[in-house]
Amino acid sequence: MEKLSTSRLDELAGCLSQERVIVQMHNYPDQDALASAMGLKVLLEAKGKKVEIGYEGIVDKDNTLKMIELLGIEICPQDELGLTPDDEIIIVDGQKGNINMTDFVGSEVACIDHHRVRYAETYKFQDIRSEVGACASIIASYFFENDVEMPQNVATALLYGIKMDTHNMTRGVSALDLAMFSALFSLANHEHLKIFDNYCLKIEDLEAYRTAIDTLHVVEGVGIAAVGANCSEALMASVSDFLLTLSSVRFSIVHSYRAGGVKFSVRSELERLDASDLIAKALEGFGDGGGHSDMAAGFIPRVQSEEEAEAYARLVENRIIENVRGR
Repeated sequence: MEKLSTSRLDELAGCLSQERVIVQMHNYPDQDALASAMGLKVLLEAKGKKVEIGYEGIVDKDNTLKMIELLGIEICPQDELGLTPDDEIIIVDGQKGNINMTDFVGSEVACIDHHRVRYAETYKFQDIRSEVGACASIIASYFFENDVEMPQNVATALLYGIKMDTHNMTRGVSALDLAMFSALFSLANHEHLKIFDNYCLKIEDLEAYRTAIDTLHVVEGVGIAAVGANCSEALMASVSDFLLTLSSVRFSIVHSYRAGGVKFSVRSELERLDASDLIAKALEGFGDGGGHSDMAAGFIPRVQSEEEAEAYARLVENRIIENVRGR
């Protein structure tokens, strides 16, 4: 890839005034967020910055934990970062104001993301490309545009992030994703990638699948299911993807109650059924949602019991069915 006279990385570095930089991932970070943050840390350290990667929530999926362990990804919970109002924050794989992005102490000076712009936030630098399937593809392109040497563990992380967020290169794939996947393929550690693939599920995760199968009902091609209380976002996404493998399901929505609210994971295989648009409309008035046209998420806060959560879930599902029937 040809080096730009003034690259995006140069522009990003030029807007940073502090030596210390915080790279913030979305809450409960997934493989794409981790890969993007890791890659950006290496890029900025090559520019002389001291970089720490922060997040909120937990990382509990086995393949993600194995990715952190084998690739040596250094991450820090936000309450251990010692944040101050003077800290400069770069958001990756998300945007300020999103339901899954905790407002850290400090100033969000930059954003690199591949989701739709939903809030008119003002950053000193932004590179938001909603047509790209994985944020890791954007970060990978910075390496090649600037001739920055890429360590094998970073190449492995970026390749895995692209692989996971595009569902093995079958969902939302852009020309950039294809180019970066190809460029990273020969640089990555494929033994590590095989290990990550072998750590996708724990035995206890099967309970969420059991609950989804027991509660599944299909209306107008929409598969609707519960996955039990306190299900992780990563596992909800896996179950939502699983429902799309059914021949009668082209759009899926699963929900889980957790202390303080109800979480939704949505998937769509049909161009006319925009997952982000449908969940945002279904939650209007009491929650928030968004994402991509083929995969999205939503959340209803201040829900005090599983019974209340089920009532909200029925309402959301009915709104989605009504919208689907109208398209």
